[in-house]
Amino acid sequence: MNQKVNRPLRILVAKVGLDGHDRGAKVIATALRDAGMEVIYTGLRQTPEMVVNAALQEDVDAIGISILSGAHMTVFPKVVALMKEKGMDDVLLTGGGIIPEEDMQQLNDIGVGKLFAPGTPTTEIAGYIAEWVATHRSF
Repeated sequence: MNQKVNRPLRILVAKVGLDGHDRGAKVIATALRDAGMEVIYTGLRQTPEMVVNAALQEDVDAIGISILSGAHMTVFPKVVALMKEKGMDDVLLTGGGIIPEEDMQQLNDIGVGKLFAPGTPTTEIAGYIAEWVATHRSF
């Protein structure tokens, strides 16, 4: 029997690249924790490789990337490629920040989950993650 059955959802929250503004990421991490999820916050200035390796080590159900630097069209595709390389097909990649709507659609098309703009209610984000994991992961 899979040992994941009786554990809370595990979510890795990361800030990738040179973006030094992490208040939003910390708010999301706290909200997800308050929603009953186990949150691993990697801190500032992570590389895509560091994020994916941490997600593997922590056996997470989802990765959430907060990005305000404008590098989303580089960061998310790199993380998607690394996740595919590592066989992480049942791990949600989501995130948020300053991302134009047309870029969100392009990122969704390559496998990134729903992306959230500033001001999205944290309950909506937590609900989306819980629903995605319940639908896409087998425990």
